[in-house]
Amino acid sequence: MDYFYTPPEKIIDRSVTIGGEEFTHLTHVMRKKQGDLIRVVDGQGNAYDVLLNEVGKKIAAGEILKSYINHKESVISVTLGVGMLKNPSKFDFLVEKVTELGVHTIVPLLTARTIPLHAKTDRWQKLALAAMKQCGRSYLPRIQRLTSLSEFLGECEPVHLKLVAHEQEGGITAVKQFLNASVQSVAILIGPEGGFEDGEIAQCRSVGYVPVYFGGKRLRTETAAIVAAASVLL
Repeated sequence: MDYFYTPPEKIIDRSVTIGGEEFTHLTHVMRKKQGDLIRVVDGQGNAYDVLLNEVGKKIAAGEILKSYINHKESVISVTLGVGMLKNPSKFDFLVEKVTELGVHTIVPLLTARTIPLHAKTDRWQKLALAAMKQCGRSYLPRIQRLTSLSEFLGECEPVHLKLVAHEQEGGITAVKQFLNASVQSVAILIGPEGGFEDGEIAQCRSVGYVPVYFGGKRLRTETAAIVAAASVLL
């Protein structure tokens, strides 16, 4: 079944309306018409089987036949903070893949070794939306504004487990051993090219972050982010 997105305020009782870019995608790209059955997600974890009963010039409307809560979502909420990358296309790739894995929040970080000073937040939010629909999720990851590491550490909401990727030996090598039924939220930090500086690692440790070590290979930032997210969510 093809997936489409509409915000929660467009879902009232047993009816759904779809407009804007999603309407264009539904009618001009996917060629949906009255009488077709589609799946609609609201980006908040809810999914609906919808029978289209009206396809107009700018808006489509349908009737909800069945509802799903936390549709294809993990019980663990993951916040992923990642140092900005020099190559924007690599951050594009990262956003798509960690969305597919189930990450809830992505925060581009300014660190000591970060080179770019601007984040393409709007573009990444659109990529996350497309990836959410492609993989069949119902929660739309939030792409936060560009944030300094210090600000992130000071403002991050309380979580059950805090992890920071560190290439030096001595950190956790098996994240699964720290996961149990009580762990429902995890924050993961990944450095930019060159990784975090020693002082930044010490700063992370001081607020409860535990180093994660992925073995003898030096992973690129986007690879480390995917591996870290997968180690928690899969």
